Amino acid sequence: MSNISDKNITYLGTGRRKTSIARVRLVPGSGKLIINGLPGEIYLQFSPNYLRISCSPLSILGLSKEYDIHVKAEGGGLTGQADAIRLGLARALCTINPENRVTLKSEGLLSRDARNKERKKYGLRKARKAPQYSKR
Repeated sequence: MSNISDKNITYLGTGRRKTSIARVRLVPGSGKLIINGLPGEIYLQFSPNYLRISCSPLSILGLSKEYDIHVKAEGGGLTGQADAIRLGLARALCTINPENRVTLKSEGLLSRDARNKERKKYGLRKARKAPQYSKR
């Protein structure tokens, strides 16, 4: 999805993981990552792992310095949000150029991780943890 004017072209992508949702906007620029109005390094607590995960689609395609990434992330923790950003970024890159899809799909960046927390059942302490059994 792109706007009509040449210098304000934005590409959109939505990523989800566990309870995290990330709405990613790609704007032509110098490679800045901005999450919820903060620089990406500060928001992701200077964790090199989270930064690498969230920007991996750009580095695989060699477009690290081509686009600014504006993200609105909500829900979950930092790991879920970093994975949601990665999926949203990969989907946005597919709208830029459909040929990117082949590369990103082979790297496994376009598949949604469907694992969620299992609900707690009655009579149990957690989803599967039962109270201690006493024989006598």
